Amino acid sequence: MTTETSYALTRPAYIDQSHLVVTDLGLVSGFYQSMLGLKVIEKTASGEVLGVGDLPLLTLTTAKNATIAPRNAAGLFHTAFLMPNRTELARWLRHAAQNNVALDGASDHLVSEAIYLSDPEGNGIEIYADRPHEQWKFHQDGMVEMATLRLDLQALYNSAPDERWDGMAVGTAIGHLHLQVGDIPQADAFYRDVLGLKLMARYPGASFFASGGYHHHLGANIWNSRGATARAGNMTGLSGYKIRFNDKATLDAAVSKLDALEIKSEKRDGGVFLKDPWGIGLTLSA
Repeated sequence: MTTETSYALTRPAYIDQSHLVVTDLGLVSGFYQSMLGLKVIEKTASGEVLGVGDLPLLTLTTAKNATIAPRNAAGLFHTAFLMPNRTELARWLRHAAQNNVALDGASDHLVSEAIYLSDPEGNGIEIYADRPHEQWKFHQDGMVEMATLRLDLQALYNSAPDERWDGMAVGTAIGHLHLQVGDIPQADAFYRDVLGLKLMARYPGASFFASGGYHHHLGANIWNSRGATARAGNMTGLSGYKIRFNDKATLDAAVSKLDALEIKSEKRDGGVFLKDPWGIGLTLSA
């Protein structure tokens, strides 16, 4: 069965991978394997790389000096795993229900249907499926219509095929990352004005940014973290993530902007590495 590449990943830029620092690698990795159906692709000295098929999505590392990030620290709000279609979302929900996975909530966002949960160390997770993008409503200013309505979990569950769940389907990806930041104007200045992502939606205390008309590749909110300063280097939670550019010109524009603004960056891992205003690592590559 061939899966069509998700709309989120065909845009000029998209989220490629995410990196979490954890205190109990076995516990957290086990959760992503058993409950989310990711597979270990690679073991490293300090951690593991998990993914779908041979596509790496999530790196988990641990360190002796890792300190638990406070709830109001800048960092991760959630990693959002995008299912290739609604059927896969329903299949995952059925698997979750059969394994008593505790859910934190479920929402219909008009553009997508989303289920929320947390890993054993409190890192937020969203599992979602997009509605076909031709059904999304856009405002005249180019912003997308999003809302937070109740999702009918029972109806979604009932739509799942009655068959054994065999892990995350090929085509699953990180559709977006939602960050906790200290200040929204500062987030806008960095993600929109420096990285060149477009502001797609605003909620009270949150901005949503994307490339190529997606609803959002990055969200940033201050709901728990208003006034947060840069993360300490050894904090648990989101250490960094990667943005991949399908279009080298968009990457070059972002990199020259960094240089013009004298934002410190270095060549690393075949890309350009920098930190956002809250100390979250970011690798840009094409």
